Amino acid sequence: MSNQNSPNYCKHLSQEDRQEIQACLDQGMTFKDTARRIGKDPTTVSKEVKKHIQKKPLPDNCTQPDDICPHLLKVPYVCNPCKKRRYHCSFAKQFYFAPVAQKEYQTLLSEAREGIPLNKEEFYRNAAIIEDGIKRGQHLYHILKTNPMKVAPSTVYRHVKRGYLDVKPLDFPRMVKFKPRRQHYTPSIPKGLFVGRTFTDFLTYKEEYSVLYWVEMDTVIGTEGGKVILTMDFTYCNFMCGLLLDNKTALETASKFKALKTRLAEAEVSFGKVIPVLVCDRGTEFTDVFAFENDAEDRQETRLFFCDPMQASQKPHVEKNHTLFRDIVPKGSSFDHFTQDTVNLIFSHVNGVKRQSLHGKSPYDMFTFLYTVKLATLFGISYVPPEQVVQSPTLLKPR
Repeated sequence: MSNQNSPNYCKHLSQEDRQEIQACLDQGMTFKDTARRIGKDPTTVSKEVKKHIQKKPLPDNCTQPDDICPHLLKVPYVCNPCKKRRYHCSFAKQFYFAPVAQKEYQTLLSEAREGIPLNKEEFYRNAAIIEDGIKRGQHLYHILKTNPMKVAPSTVYRHVKRGYLDVKPLDFPRMVKFKPRRQHYTPSIPKGLFVGRTFTDFLTYKEEYSVLYWVEMDTVIGTEGGKVILTMDFTYCNFMCGLLLDNKTALETASKFKALKTRLAEAEVSFGKVIPVLVCDRGTEFTDVFAFENDAEDRQETRLFFCDPMQASQKPHVEKNHTLFRDIVPKGSSFDHFTQDTVNLIFSHVNGVKRQSLHGKSPYDMFTFLYTVKLATLFGISYVPPEQVVQSPTLLKPR
């Protein structure tokens, strides 16, 4: 039985895991029970033990040097749990020792990351073979397969670009046609910020405090590197508002969110009472969690929770409402010419659309019924008569 729900699943064994394996072997536990304790698959434990078996030299009184202990031919393959290993045993012994296994693993890992070293003679011999093949019009893959060399195609391409070989990119049949890959670097959110803020924590919090509604946050992207829009959806009525951001960074997001809090505070509105719980994805624009959770005096007034990775379904309301936004602003459109007034206009019309889920009412109707028109205005949303609601790109065209 696999342990795919374990946080350690599909990860390398740690030193603590190996120590646990040795302890379980010494106690005579099965591979299945051992795997359950460390959150791995039983086959992982079996492969680990067999890969790092340490054989002890034959004892002086050995009378069966060519024989193998029958117990070592089956699980657990080592003498760790055997009670006779220290006496009355004339067979060669083999054990699993966690420190030795860890050292062998680290050595193998280090060697694997070094790659295949080439000495001077090998480099020049390979270079001559490659250059001769390229002059004949042969493809690099054909050259490497015809003349087995301990070098990868990517290494050859890298050497060519650095000028280590006499041949140039133009000499290769196809090399000049390949565009360099785009390098995407996405900074990660520190894991410590997820403590107490996971989606599981949200479900527990919602159950414990009988939370009936919350606000889901997300960002809508225009063109790459341009302005983005931070959206907020009140789940009980799908009322949505947005903040225009100059870029998708934690600093810009926190700055605009603090400005919203300041605007509400100046109107004597408690942000924590209006938005007690926030749910968002794990985008790095939400890294400054305290800008969302704390008030101006750095006291917590709102709880922020993160969805699980790649689980947009955990914030379905804001994702669904984005389809109404895209009716007005199709994907691929740039937001660079937008102002906050443009964003407010778009979401005013989105909130004016009557919904079947609200029994024919619009999100604006429901929000202002529960709160006030004043609060909707503070979020930048104004009333749009039903007959004047526009749900197409024509809304943003000059009149």
